Amino acid sequence: MFNVCPRCGEYRVEKVIDRTGPFAICPVCQYHYPFVQLPLFLITGASGVGKTTICLALASELRGECVVLETDILWGATNVSDEDYVSVWLRMAKNIQQSGLAVVLCGSLLPERCASSPEGRFFSEIHALAMVCNDELLAQRLHDRPAWRQTHAPEVIERMISFQQYFREQAATSPERVTLYDTGQHSLEETVQAVATWIRERLPEHAY
Repeated sequence: MFNVCPRCGEYRVEKVIDRTGPFAICPVCQYHYPFVQLPLFLITGASGVGKTTICLALASELRGECVVLETDILWGATNVSDEDYVSVWLRMAKNIQQSGLAVVLCGSLLPERCASSPEGRFFSEIHALAMVCNDELLAQRLHDRPAWRQTHAPEVIERMISFQQYFREQAATSPERVTLYDTGQHSLEETVQAVATWIRERLPEHAY
């Protein structure tokens, strides 16, 4: 468990991060624990933009280069708040990157929430690629989903359209934080290749 100090055994998330090592410094005994620090990649966006489909194909495309995970696989399996759910995934990602492979998380994650989490300090950078599409197309995709997805209600569709607008505004005001990709304008194959290229351009050379 990465948050447990190997010297004193205390559990602390709020370790001091010295990027020159990098080292995670235990606030209790000051032990400097060397760790692998890599960028974290978020493939995010509203429900219905195609994240799950992209994630499945991306895992094969980036095999041996990154670990690609869909955050929905733990939804309902943990009894935690939305904020704690983000921390769980960041904690998992920072432990996985100790293998030398960067992590790609596919899910409706907010970049600023990941960056402000104590767990977010363990990544060299956090890059977010937001999937978007035409509002009418998004509404149709949500309406066409199986009933068990519970995305047919007008209020759900409106909420997802508003969520999508949030990412558009983020990309316009903070382009260094969020990049947009329109899934409605490209085939799945084109999208997967574009996403893989976006990730590879931001990976350090020694990461794979």
